[in-house]
Formats: sequence, C-alpha cells, structure tokens
Amino acid sequence: MRVLLTGASGFIGQHLAAALAVSGHAVVCAGRRSEVSRYTHCEKLLDADFTRDKEAAAWLPRLNGIEAVINAVGILREHGTQTFASLHVEAPCALFDACIIAGVGRVINISALGADEEARSGYHLSKRRADRYLAGLPLSWTVVQPSLVYGTGGQSARLFTTLASFPLIPLPGDGTQKVQPVHIDDLTAGVVALLTSDAAIGSVVPFAGPLALTLRDFLAQLRASMQLPPARFLPIPLWLVGTVARLGELAPRSLLDAETLNMLLRGSVGDPGLLESLLGRRARRPHQFITAAEAPWVRTTAQLSWLLPLLRWSVAVVWIVTGVVSLGLYPTDSSYQLLYRVGVPAALAPLFLYGAAGLDLALGAATLLMRHRQALWLVQAALILFYTIVISIRMPEFWLHPYGPLLKNVPLLAVIALLYSLEKRR
Repeated sequence: MRVLLTGASGFIGQHLAAALAVSGHAVVCAGRRSEVSRYTHCEKLLDADFTRDKEAAAWLPRLNGIEAVINAVGILREHGTQTFASLHVEAPCALFDACIIAGVGRVINISALGADEEARSGYHLSKRRADRYLAGLPLSWTVVQPSLVYGTGGQSARLFTTLASFPLIPLPGDGTQKVQPVHIDDLTAGVVALLTSDAAIGSVVPFAGPLALTLRDFLAQLRASMQLPPARFLPIPLWLVGTVARLGELAPRSLLDAETLNMLLRGSVGDPGLLESLLGRRARRPHQFITAAEAPWVRTTAQLSWLLPLLRWSVAVVWIVTGVVSLGLYPTDSSYQLLYRVGVPAALAPLFLYGAAGLDLALGAATLLMRHRQALWLVQAALILFYTIVISIRMPEFWLHPYGPLLKNVPLLAVIALLYSLEKRR
C-alpha cells in the first residue's frame, strides 16, 4: 500500500515509517525539508508545513496515488508558530478534507489518550477537535489514542528513565498517578495492522499497554530493568511540584509545565484489548521495555542526563563564586599582594583584579546560559592552565598548600574535558 505519513520526523513518526517500510508499504513522507536527515525510511519526501498548509488545496497534489494517510504530527508544548491550533487542528483537518476529494481509502489519525469529554489541557482539547472533525467525514477512518509511549528516542522515555536513575527518585505527591505505558514497537505494529483490518473502521481506539500501574511502580520497574539498586523515593508536595511546573513554562525545552503536570495527575489508562487483538499476542509489559542487553546503555544515558548538568552547574558555581570573592569578599590588599608576586605592576593591579573577577563572572554566566559550549570549555581550560602555569612558576609553594588551591585545578580540568567530550557527542 502507498501510504502518506505526516509527522515522520517525530518520535512516533520515525518508528512508524520504519515499521511501514519493513511491512512492505511504500512510505511517502510529508514534512519540512530542513529535517531531511530524520526521514530515513521514506521512499519519497514531499515538502509540507503544518504551520502553513491549512487548506485542502495545498494537500491535494500530495495525495496523487496515495491509498492511505496516517497523521502522526503532534507537539506537547507550543512554540512560536507551532501552535496546537495549527498542528493539531487546522492543518490536519485540511488534510482530511483533501482525502475526501482525492478518494483516499484509509485515514488514521494518531491522537492521544485523554482527548475525550474530560479533556482540559490545550493539548488534549486540540487533539479532540481534530478527532471529532475526522469522525464526521465520509471516510474510512480510525482514531488511535496512545497512552504514555515508551521507546528509544522518545521524550517520555528519556524523562522517566532519567527519573528512575536518580539515587532518590522524586514523586509528585505520593506517586499513585495511574499510567498504562505502551511500547513504541507495539504501537507501530498496531497501526500497521490497522491499514489492512476492518476491526476499527469508524472507531476511536485506545492503544495502551497491558498493565495499569502507579507512577511509583512504573519508575521502580524501569530502575530494576536498568540493573540499578532498589528504588528509594522522595514524595514532593503537589503545591511545590506545581510551582516547579509553572517555572518550567519559562524554559521552551522543558517537558514539565502546568498542563503536562495536570495530564499526569489525571492519569492515562485504557483497554488494551484491541491492540493485543491486532498484534495477535500480549503487548509488552513495562519490565520488558528495557532488555538485559540494552540495560547498560540505557542506564549510562539516563545517568548522564542529570550528571552532566550537575557537573556543568558545579563548574559555573566555581567561576561565579570566584568572581564574587575577588570583588571584595576576600581582602583587596591580600589580592593585590598575590598579583604583585606574579609580576603585576602596582598601577595595573586594580585592572587585573577586577578584570579577572569580571571574566570569571562572565564565564560562569556563559556556562549556565549558552547552548553550544564547546568553545567555552576550551577557553576555560586554557585560562585554568594559564593560571596554573603562572602560579607554578611564581609561587610554586602553592602546590604544597594543605588546601590544594592548585591541585584542585587537576579535577576541574578533568571535569571540563569530560563535559567537552560528552556534550559534543550528545
């Protein structure tokens, strides 16, 4: 079957494109050419933009020879022109209208569990609008509503494995929120099966895993699968979690905001019967999400997700505190005496002292704020080496100081080297 797939550059879309190709379907992807590297399993890429293509006429030329359409476009957070209205409602509805005109035989819309009468979040409400619109059209349609989806490359998988790898796992409240996670491979296999099945035509169907469990139990199972010691939990009052979620709205890349927190608190459970019927087997249980062979890689990746930021913040604190101390917390006369000993003329001592303090503060701020830090790490390493060499020549006794002011530069340089290497690779 020749299938037009939208959202093929996303997490679900990429896995779905691979599953379709393996099953022998010809996959035509519609998306932005700026993301061409992500369309690895597409036979053909058609330039399309859901922030722009909101009329059926824009989609008709792309539907020539297409037998089925799968819409997998979705965002959790709005950003700029990427709004829920555009990506979840206006462009998909235009695509569905074009499917009627073009005579497309099968349309599947990937929605979300929770896009129902009780929906309150902008995400769920927008998904529900598109679902309802599709349901009113004279098409052979199916709306698939996945629960929490787990799989390599997924934002939710990264979030939950990171949380599960903490030495002390924070929980919203008592962690009794219900989740019923489904593995990405089961989700995509179910969608592929729907293309040739009449079982769910004209239906809104949940795609949920076989087991509903609490968030606490889900994180404990992920931790055990990563071959880490038994989980220890730290319940966080919901008012505090809510405050953090509201602060998360200020960070565009944050997965936690007020809406996602409310969706988590509501829970995400559904009947796994249809999915398992399509699969012809039981869907994977959470303890099977991470295999023994995958565990070392998943564990290391999860731990680095919080260890690298921790190291980065630690380096930033060193620079900032050093700068603040140099501005006057440490006796100025004593600072001048150190500068005299390394050869700085008395007339230039204030310039060197306050200039170095300002540089330290700037490096600390850049460590926190810059997104691409490879050059910054090199600058910091060079500056530390310069300080170390100068002081070693002019005041070698500092190597024997009981507090190790120079010796501490060795682990600091090692941390910077680690950050330079791993952040570049990630």
